[in-house]
Parts: sequence; C-alpha cells; structure tokens
Amino acid sequence: MDANNALVVFQGEKIRRTWHDEQWYFSVIDVVRVLTDSADAKDYWYRLKRREIESGGVELSTFCRQLKLPSTDGKQYETDCANTESMFRIIQSIPSKKAEPFKRWLAKAGYDRVQEIENPELAQKRMKELFKSKGYSDEWVEKRVRGIAIRDELTDEWGKRGVQTEKEYAILTAEISEATFGMTPSEYKKFKGLQKQNLRDHMDDIELILTMLGEATTTRFTRERNSKEFPTLKIDAKDGGDVAGSTRKNIEQKLGKSVVSSDNFLAATEKQKRLLQKKKGKWAEL
Repeated sequence: MDANNALVVFQGEKIRRTWHDEQWYFSVIDVVRVLTDSADAKDYWYRLKRREIESGGVELSTFCRQLKLPSTDGKQYETDCANTESMFRIIQSIPSKKAEPFKRWLAKAGYDRVQEIENPELAQKRMKELFKSKGYSDEWVEKRVRGIAIRDELTDEWGKRGVQTEKEYAILTAEISEATFGMTPSEYKKFKGLQKQNLRDHMDDIELILTMLGEATTTRFTRERNSKEFPTLKIDAKDGGDVAGSTRKNIEQKLGKSVVSSDNFLAATEKQKRLLQKKKGKWAEL
C-alpha cells in the first residue's frame, strides 16, 4: 500500500480505496479490471450489472457507495465503491477464471463459519492460529483471547440493559479506558502511533490485563447494581475503569515508571526484522 494507505496492490495491479464509515471501501472498477481480461473495465461493470438484473438477480449497484477517489488526472471523482463484504458479493457475479480462486476461498470461508457455529471452539482455535502466524507469543495470545471473551460478556450485558447504538458502546468503552489509562481509545491509538489498526492488538501484557480488569469489573458492577439504561451504565463504566486505574497507579508507583506504553506491535516487529537482518549481515561478513 502507499504511504497514505490509499492504494493496495494485488497481483501487481493497483486498487484504489478510501476510509469511510470506519471501514475500507474499494474501487469496484479497479477490482473488475484486475479480475477480468476486459479492455474496458467500466463497460464490463455496466454490462455485468445489466446481465445480473436480466437473469433475475439483484441490482449490484445496491452494494456500492458513490465515493470520491483520485483519477489519473489527479482530480477526485465520484466512483462506485464497495466495502469488503459487498465486494465479495460482487466478485461472486464475475464469470471470470481470475475470479474463481476468490469464489473457492469464499466457499471455504463459508464452510469454516458453519463449522464454527456448530463448534465455537474451532473459532477460538483459528483465532489463536491467526495471531500466532503474525508473530505474537503464546502467552500474549492467551491473554488477548481471554480479553475478547471478557469484552463480549460486557457488551452483551450492555445490550440487555438498554445500550442500542454504536455511539453509546463507544462512549461507555471510552469511559473505562480513560479511567484506566488516562486516555480514550482514540487518544491511546494516537499515543501509540496507530491509525486504522486495532488498539488491543498493540497492547503489551500489562495493558491487556488492565483492560480486562476494567471491563470485567464494570460487568460485575452492572450486574450487582442491576443497572439499566445508558446514564447509569456510564457510571458503572467509570467505576470499573477507576478500579483498573488505581491498580495501574499502584503498579507504576512500585515500578517507578509508567506502564502505559507508546510501543506497538508493528514497531516491535520491524525492530525484530532489522535485528535479524543485521545478524544475517554479520554472518555474511564472516
């Protein structure tokens, strides 16, 4: 991808994308161009939409949003864009050999998902394998997976007690985070130098444990107090975060330094790569 994360490269071809509604949207025309042998991707997309309707299918345009993307002349133009889920649906309608690997992958992903519904342990196992494949330690992965379970338990409890919108979930989460670390999640991401990445994937062991403590305590307060509706749940969130925040301050007092770290997994991985390359260079000199 480029420095601004505005392009991704697939099979040597550039695909434009833009960040919208907290997710990536990709240029449909660019994906069509990559997955077909058509000399005119715009015309292919037009005919694909018409053929889908004529065959009794759905209107593929309903999966798209008109978003501005840069063109070859440097100007921004309204372009058909789709998020990941919608793009996969569009790819399913492309009768091209190049699209077949994606269709087979989608079929496999769908089969895996059915298996996970029947046996939730498979989902957790695959999640662990994914984290490990990225270079995370076994110990960190166990904490991260446990943290996901605690988070799910908390959000389920909030949902049962009147939380309805994504904004309300975000506000309650921010209350816990600010009381625990002195920063909201968005402020914490900036502190770590992150952009679209998941904050918790870039926390160290102590940060993860404090996050779990704040959220588990909030769940306990909410249940014990039988809290209902957003204003009362917000008080629980603040109190739960305060417990974790007090623990953090106690640790810091005894350590003599802050446990709130600006380090992130991306930087740590790059550092490890540089050290490995340096070692390889020394061996080469020998």
